[in-house]
Amino acid sequence: MSVNFPYALTAELTHRCPLHCPYCSNPVELQKRESELSTNEWLSVLEQACDLGVVQVHFTGGEPLLRGDLEQLVRHARDLGLFVNLITSGVGLTKERIRKLSEAGIDSIQLSLQAATEELADSIAGFKAHELKRQAAHWIRESGLTLNMNVVLHRANIHQIEEIIELCKSWGAQRLELANAQYYGWAMRNLHLLLPLSEQLKQAESAYIRASERFGQQLELLWILPDYYEDFPKPCMGGWAKLSLTVAPDGRVLPCTVSSEIQSLSFENVKERELVWIWNDSPSFNAYRGYDWMAEPCRSCDRRELDYGGCRCQAFLLTGDAQATDPVCILSPHRKMIMDRVESVENGNYENPNYAYRGR
Repeated sequence: MSVNFPYALTAELTHRCPLHCPYCSNPVELQKRESELSTNEWLSVLEQACDLGVVQVHFTGGEPLLRGDLEQLVRHARDLGLFVNLITSGVGLTKERIRKLSEAGIDSIQLSLQAATEELADSIAGFKAHELKRQAAHWIRESGLTLNMNVVLHRANIHQIEEIIELCKSWGAQRLELANAQYYGWAMRNLHLLLPLSEQLKQAESAYIRASERFGQQLELLWILPDYYEDFPKPCMGGWAKLSLTVAPDGRVLPCTVSSEIQSLSFENVKERELVWIWNDSPSFNAYRGYDWMAEPCRSCDRRELDYGGCRCQAFLLTGDAQATDPVCILSPHRKMIMDRVESVENGNYENPNYAYRGR
């Protein structure tokens, strides 16, 4: 079986974050500061990634601005010829920090947003961050850097989608990712309060289409499908260990950002193994490549080359078996698990009136 070269590295510098978003996709068991890779270890990771064929790196977290060595890592990545993107909440992104990041060679900054109105946004984040984000967006654009934005859509904010798009456009965003919540980590714990109603989704998708027609080339809009309401699942990051890799704060190397949820796999660490071996030869990265691992109905399905059986993390979280067909699929024997969750939300049968907040 031939193995592709990865094109992107997601560098999770830390799990520390000032926000407490209930949809956070970081693991429920967060890595502590003392377990984070050192500066020199991250510099080595970047070099190994470059040698492996990676052409872009996304520094993320948690909140990557909490790492005092961020500028050093950005500069090293640019010296290696990598495209460098920072994914941030904007908290701590001062005018001086942006200047230093710009001098280090950062290419773009992706700023998160929780809602269109300050009160709702701060309530979702569990932190008074909205005004800080507005200031950060202004300074990013003032510096000449590319501003991209993303918002996780869920039941509490999806009704504001048109206002969210308008706000991001007014802040100077060139690209906006409208990411319907994916239910891993903390989002899985809070699914009963985050999963939108079907009517909300219909209205939101219509608003997205109208906005796409209105703004055209002025603002690139991306709509991430809410797969609990789809008939077929999305492929995991273009396929398991096919296009990109993630290095967690403690050095574990993952095929995607949430795959540590699969407890039946053991993931190698850059402290002990080279990236090239992990990508090409490690059992975890080869576990779901190709089609031999597939059970029915995936093995004989015409869609197996489109969605690769769906998300391995979601399959494990819902069925306990990472080889199972993603329950989102209408052909899955576990489809009822998805339908029961949707029906429960539609009927207003919420298990708990309060969010389980990340970091609290």
